[in-house]
Amino acid sequence: MTGLTALALDALIFIGLAWTAWRLLGRSIPIAVIPIIIGLLLAATGVLPASWGVPSKIGDQIGFIGVLLLAFTAGLETRQSAHLPTTADAKPLPPTQALRFVASAGMALLLPFTLGTLAAHAYFTGLPGWDAPEGGAWMGTLAIGLCIAVSALPVLIGIVRELGPLHRPLTQLALRIAVIDDAVLWIGLALLLLVAEGGSLLAGVSALHLLAVGTLVMLAATGALAQRMPGQLPLWLVWLSLPVFLVAGAWASSQLGLHALLGAYFGGAMVPPAWSRRLPVERLGQFALIGLAPLFFGHSGLKIDGGVLGWASLQASLVLLVLAVVAKLVAVLLCPPAPSLSRREALAVGALLQCKGLMEIVAATILRDHGLLSEHAFAALVTLAVLSTLLTGPFFRLLVRRRAQVDTGGRQTA
Repeated sequence: MTGLTALALDALIFIGLAWTAWRLLGRSIPIAVIPIIIGLLLAATGVLPASWGVPSKIGDQIGFIGVLLLAFTAGLETRQSAHLPTTADAKPLPPTQALRFVASAGMALLLPFTLGTLAAHAYFTGLPGWDAPEGGAWMGTLAIGLCIAVSALPVLIGIVRELGPLHRPLTQLALRIAVIDDAVLWIGLALLLLVAEGGSLLAGVSALHLLAVGTLVMLAATGALAQRMPGQLPLWLVWLSLPVFLVAGAWASSQLGLHALLGAYFGGAMVPPAWSRRLPVERLGQFALIGLAPLFFGHSGLKIDGGVLGWASLQASLVLLVLAVVAKLVAVLLCPPAPSLSRREALAVGALLQCKGLMEIVAATILRDHGLLSEHAFAALVTLAVLSTLLTGPFFRLLVRRRAQVDTGGRQTA
């Protein structure tokens, strides 16, 4: 089968079929997880003939470009809160409330990370096939803990858009926390990979490594200086600068032994907010999410060894799901992001934050590529990401619906 024919089949399965299923289901399931489900089903059943050439090499490249663009737009959204629905009119918090909010965001990361790491070290890494190929036992457990702590900003944005403005105060809090979580995730990934590759990096520092570091520093300096410049840069020049930030960041991180996606994310975060306000960031993200990245996510599911998908893997995923959800809920109950929240409102925020979505799959892919996750662990974490994302909307609606019923009952008896 020719390359173009294989690409056409590839796109038909993971873009066309995924989009059709998404529309037929009334957009009730985030489109990001549908190609993953398709890939997992194909990997588990083995019904896809090898002669079809799927996944195709060209499809792999297009999908990777799509996920690079997705990571880049996630970086843009991290810096520019105006692109987050329900936060465009948000005012800066007073110092005491800001401190409480940061503490809540930290708790929402630290508690799931700690519990996930300890559970992985005590139980999961002892399961057959769960040992990390590289980095030793503790590096593998830290990788699992990091994936447990993830909150998926891009998918959460889509879910919040679907929820509408009715629950704006709660969704606004969740998105603000997710911005912090998203940034810390990528920083944590970079640090974990640096530690895992530390010996080889320090032993083999070259002029190319120094050039890569210099490139990142130059991007950061350019972004900072451009933000302080008076006046506006012509829009066409802003557009021309985007591929420079994206390609330079991705190249620099890959030269440092990290993943290109890390550099793409940080490249987007280094773009001055004054520039990104003028860009259709949401449209760029949607184009990457619907038109390109499904190939990457579908291939990620398809490339999982079908032999590791089974009842044992599903059981592990369900245990990890319970652990991740409970940890997020307990974290927001122990340290609510706002003092005025009731317990049920805090739980509703936690229900949104437990969404793993794309970010866990991207993080798990990076960690697997560097040998810090085994195929068994990767399969379980991808399944966890799918389940948690599917759970997010219904779980949130259930909590706010019950809250509304309680409020109505209280008014009737008053």
